[in-house]
Amino acid sequence: MHATLPLLQATEFPPLQRQRLTTLQVNLGYKCNQSCLHCHVNAGPNRTEMMDQENLLLVEQVLKARDIEVLDLTGGAPELHPQFRSLVRTARRLGIRVMDRCNLTILYEPGQEGLAQFLAENQVEIVASLPCYSVKNVDQQRGAGTFDKSIAALQQLNALGYGQADSALTLNLVYNPQGASLPPDQLRLQADYKRELWEHFHIVFNELFAITNMPIQRFGSMLISKGQFNDYMRLLKENFAAGNLAGVMCMNTISVDWQGNLYDCDFNQQLGLALPDAPSGPRRPARTPHLRNLLQEDPAGRAIRVAEHCYGCTAGQGSSCGGALMDAH
Repeated sequence: MHATLPLLQATEFPPLQRQRLTTLQVNLGYKCNQSCLHCHVNAGPNRTEMMDQENLLLVEQVLKARDIEVLDLTGGAPELHPQFRSLVRTARRLGIRVMDRCNLTILYEPGQEGLAQFLAENQVEIVASLPCYSVKNVDQQRGAGTFDKSIAALQQLNALGYGQADSALTLNLVYNPQGASLPPDQLRLQADYKRELWEHFHIVFNELFAITNMPIQRFGSMLISKGQFNDYMRLLKENFAAGNLAGVMCMNTISVDWQGNLYDCDFNQQLGLALPDAPSGPRRPARTPHLRNLLQEDPAGRAIRVAEHCYGCTAGQGSSCGGALMDAH
């Protein structure tokens, strides 16, 4: 956690105020079949944290109580949670869009047989990480053999209708830079991805999301070990674009950790910066906001907790869980 400490100092980042809550992003646990270099949650095969049944039921209740439009499932590998499919079915019955942040190779893990078919049958939107269209770069960032499995998974999803022009099954890809740099122009990179993946593998997809690496957890530790942390923070600050403020994900999204605690975004979650509570007083002590509080309280209008890492979402073309913010689709 030493890599995160410089981010918690006083910041000059502009104040932000929460708008109507439309998206609930739920981290079902940190267990993952991969250990990616850029992973901001430090997920991996040896992590054991998983959301329990009590909090899963609260998620379902909040989806109804707050009229949530989008359920964004993440991890780790969210599919490794034993109740992943049950939660997806419940949300879809409620008419809620469900997004699965999928690392693709999970489709070939033991116990995940039929996962691709399940996602298609429930019209789950897939947001799949593919940091490059070349085997060398992908395997360097995510481990040997990852690229070939990812390509096979994409071809399997295409065969089910994902990414096809006449299909309702959405397949979006995610790009993360290899090192301490900002992502290139998203639309130009998307064109490169579409050309290369089609020419070499006959793979199609809907959109590419170019996401800036956040200087926290595993990536932050790497920056410190290489003496690049301060330079990277300087890069983010020098490329701050005020026009991106209106589109940052924390405006209408709440991030939920595996214990049911609430945060303004997934990055604040990893830094332990809980969602600001409503004003406390002598008769109402401060508390850590939790899913159960959303059953009674509307967070709209409250201040958003900002810190130095917020520059990562506003630098250059901007970055969110839905990719670039400037010229956003």
